[in-house]
Amino acid sequence: MDEKKMVHGEHVHDEAERAPEMKDMEHAHESEHREHGTEHEMHEGHEVAAHGEHEGHEHAHEEHEHIHEEHAGHEGYKHSHAEHHRMMMEDFKKRFIISAILTIPILFLSPLIQRFLGFTFTFRGDQYVLFALSAIVYFYGGWPFLNGMIEEFKKKLPGMMTLIALAITVAFSYSVAVTFGLPGKTFYWELATLIDIMLLGHYIEMRSVLGASRALEELIKLMPTEAHLVTPEGIKDVPVSALKKGDIVLVKPGEKIPSDGIIIEGETSVNEAMLTGESKPVYKKPGDTVIGGSINLEGAIKVRIEKTGKDTYLMQVVELVRQAQETRSRTQDLANRAAFYLTLIAITAGTITLGTWLYLGKPFVFALERMVTVMVITCPHALGLAVPLVVSVSTSISAKKGILIRNREAFERAKDVQVVVFDKTGTLTEGKFEVTDIITLDELGEEEILKYAAALESHSSHPIAQGIVEKAKELGLEVYEVSESKVLPGKGVKGVINGKEVLVVSPGFLKENGLWKEDERVNKVLEQGKTVVFLVLDGKLVGALALADKIRPESREAVKKLHEMGIKAYMLTGDNAKVAKWVAEELGLDGFFAEVLPHQKSEKIKELQEQGYTVAMVGDGINDAPALIQADVGIAIGAGTDVAIESADIILVKNDPRDVITAIHLARATYKKMVQNLAWATGYNTFAIPLAAGVLYNYGVLLSPAVGALLMSLSTVIVAINAKFLKV
Repeated sequence: MDEKKMVHGEHVHDEAERAPEMKDMEHAHESEHREHGTEHEMHEGHEVAAHGEHEGHEHAHEEHEHIHEEHAGHEGYKHSHAEHHRMMMEDFKKRFIISAILTIPILFLSPLIQRFLGFTFTFRGDQYVLFALSAIVYFYGGWPFLNGMIEEFKKKLPGMMTLIALAITVAFSYSVAVTFGLPGKTFYWELATLIDIMLLGHYIEMRSVLGASRALEELIKLMPTEAHLVTPEGIKDVPVSALKKGDIVLVKPGEKIPSDGIIIEGETSVNEAMLTGESKPVYKKPGDTVIGGSINLEGAIKVRIEKTGKDTYLMQVVELVRQAQETRSRTQDLANRAAFYLTLIAITAGTITLGTWLYLGKPFVFALERMVTVMVITCPHALGLAVPLVVSVSTSISAKKGILIRNREAFERAKDVQVVVFDKTGTLTEGKFEVTDIITLDELGEEEILKYAAALESHSSHPIAQGIVEKAKELGLEVYEVSESKVLPGKGVKGVINGKEVLVVSPGFLKENGLWKEDERVNKVLEQGKTVVFLVLDGKLVGALALADKIRPESREAVKKLHEMGIKAYMLTGDNAKVAKWVAEELGLDGFFAEVLPHQKSEKIKELQEQGYTVAMVGDGINDAPALIQADVGIAIGAGTDVAIESADIILVKNDPRDVITAIHLARATYKKMVQNLAWATGYNTFAIPLAAGVLYNYGVLLSPAVGALLMSLSTVIVAINAKFLKV
């Protein structure tokens, strides 16, 4: 992507997320706003396309760099981005008010209005006054549309601005010709009311659209502006932008953490809901990582700053959201083409309408009014906004749920996913050993077996030892005191407990020492690929403990929900077939691939794709990067604060497989909203064009250009409101 970046002094803002039709209007106002200073300066040759065409079209290539090196950019971004829109809206409002005031004498001087209200008011040269007032409304009120048309022609993409500008220019030119000698009736009051309604409609639309596309601003707002810096002289309040890596800051209860860092003092609970979607407060102690923008709930803590500016988690998320909103989507391409053709249809239909009414013997002024109404009512405004607004809302929702979209096209494909392939370790399982079975091989009971084994393993850092100790803690067991503990390399551990020699050893040790006993229950767990250790008391085999990689409780729910959605769930693992089979049976998976080396994972995905499936791959994004790239949708799970995973299309911040379902639901809901909006926008035009042309004239139904403009604006507001109703 050819990115042109522009930074205006300290004030930086991003154009990509801005609602597209605003961009169009902004171009139209480009020359008007030079006096507002460089902060709001426009791009010289900024893209203006068909009002549908320009959405996400060329505009995506021209964006203001919205993240400053440090957080100074936050404030500048917030300020200039919001100010810029407000300025645009205020300008439309100002033009509307002035034009509306001038419209009053125009209506007062119009013969048709005088006849309608039953009074006569004429004076010498009144038609020239009417012309002068209308000329001001045409050039001042109509300037955004006239300038927009010039920009669209430069791009060879006639669109929304072209239609409005043509309509008002035809009406004005004909009326001027009548004023200066051409036989006929003037069109001044219709022209003035049309411009008034168009300005008001745009102002209302900009307000609606602004509300629906504030994803980035909402995220940026999460960042605090000040931090309590700990210095040798005491605590100093400094701007967040002044923080450097290694600085120590104090965060009081109720305050936001100023930047990503590590707690060095104090314990607390932190609310990360707005950042990662983790609903419960997260307990944090010294050594734990905290995210800038999260809220410190309980105790005062000191944090050593690790990342600042664009390297922080929040700023990386903002960057991902911005890129996702810029990415052109296939649905958008369809809308763009439709909007372009709709512009051509509008001009053609307008010309045919004019010719038909003249052929039927109607006065030129009547035929012209029909033509202008057709061109105005057909503006592809709603069509152009249908997709970008939904994109904006969905990226905002997903970011708040800890689902980050890197590739919009892949996200749109997620609605069609038929098979989800999960990596086993760390995704479906926790990557930690858990005691699954305790087998008694003598009189000693299960709890006693666990107490002896946990006591002996309590000083070891081996994953199996930790799994046994964890199980004893979980059951609230008091473990025995150990003396003379000794590691038997590769075989196990031995020690003395209550005066007895105790061993926790491998099956190999038992066989070597003639202690092995055949037992059906032991054979069963070994066949399942579980790791089995044995407890020996004073030379006698008394029990066995089977351990396996702990299955996440959320995995069962995730698989169940996928099945409910009609999606198959597969597993991919480098582990042996016995373990894979046990996990697959436990979770009710539809299939699995075991003993797959990292470089072979993408081949397995390809196999499923060759069977005709649309495949999503869920992994950690590290050793399964090729598989994530090969899949139709690559989902990296458990990214935590490291969201820059290049191989993934979608990044899940939390290590929760259920978020895969949320992502698919969101993709389906987003697509549904796009379809609803496109259906509304195209359906509206199918109904509006014949009505504007006057097909119901014989039934007394005739739309004026101003009513046409009102309907057009209303259709756009409906699209904006519908996008805001996107929920998951």
